[in-house]
Amino acid sequence: MQMHWRIPFDCMSEPQYKFTILTPTYNRVGTLYRVHESLKRQTCRDFEWLIVDDGSTDRTHDAVQSWQTRNEFPIRYFWQKNQHKKTAFNRGVREARGEFIITLDSDDELLPDALQTLADAWENIPSEQREQYVGVTGLCARPDGEVVGDRFPQDVFDASAVDLYFRYGIKGEKFGSLRTAVLSQFPFPEDVAGFVPESLIWWAMARAGYQNRCINRVLRTYHLSADGVSQGAVSIRNNAQGLYLLAWDTLEHHMEWFRYRPKAFLMAAARFTRFRLDLEHSGVPTAVQAYPLKCLSARALVVVMWPLGYLLYRRDQRRGVA
Repeated sequence: MQMHWRIPFDCMSEPQYKFTILTPTYNRVGTLYRVHESLKRQTCRDFEWLIVDDGSTDRTHDAVQSWQTRNEFPIRYFWQKNQHKKTAFNRGVREARGEFIITLDSDDELLPDALQTLADAWENIPSEQREQYVGVTGLCARPDGEVVGDRFPQDVFDASAVDLYFRYGIKGEKFGSLRTAVLSQFPFPEDVAGFVPESLIWWAMARAGYQNRCINRVLRTYHLSADGVSQGAVSIRNNAQGLYLLAWDTLEHHMEWFRYRPKAFLMAAARFTRFRLDLEHSGVPTAVQAYPLKCLSARALVVVMWPLGYLLYRRDQRRGVA
């Protein structure tokens, strides 16, 4: 079963660049300069910088205009009313002119050889096999150089996003390039309010048969920000639909991986109940209605974990977060 929000965008015209650096942003003029400075230092110059401004009210536009006048590399800027990062990302994919998209947050930076490393890694895949790959994935590091999360089992390692998470248990932030032609077929669902976990997109591409070429090379310097979703501080009140979808997708599509990560599936079953009840209590059970759980083994697991799910839901109620 494929998620019914998988709707292909219009076919992209012939790429004009190797890479599109896509930066969705919202009121980040104070950190966006880091992206600009890191792009100036790239040894590979075959790229454009595409900025999708999700309704900023600071001086983001002024800063971008000043960089555009310097003519250091192509910069395109789009402003839209504030809708959410996922809609800004979808807009960027539609507008991209690169063969590959690299999503770089508005407070992070690329290492100087990042684009060349990604290009070289892609060229090392035999040309007759490249259609099986969605792109190249590398590592992130903190400003002190410490690698974020786990390294890959080998310096060059091929696996799907599903394999990486469920079979190999690779944890931590990763970073790389994705083929625009493939990514355009898997947009974020814009009818789901709030945060939608990126895993839903990566896993859908994996189920469609796409592999990642993984390399143990640091490509991105990762800066924590007070309002960053990646820190795990996701509001349940505003994002319950996306969190429900993540639990649903884990159970509906991936139960064959239970033996590799039983705890992850047990917790997904508890969260399925937790967020379903949160949504029903809030009066907006849209995702519950649109994405019912049909897998019989998953439904049995939800029954087993129902008491914990209910306790988590009651805790949300006491804390006033649902």
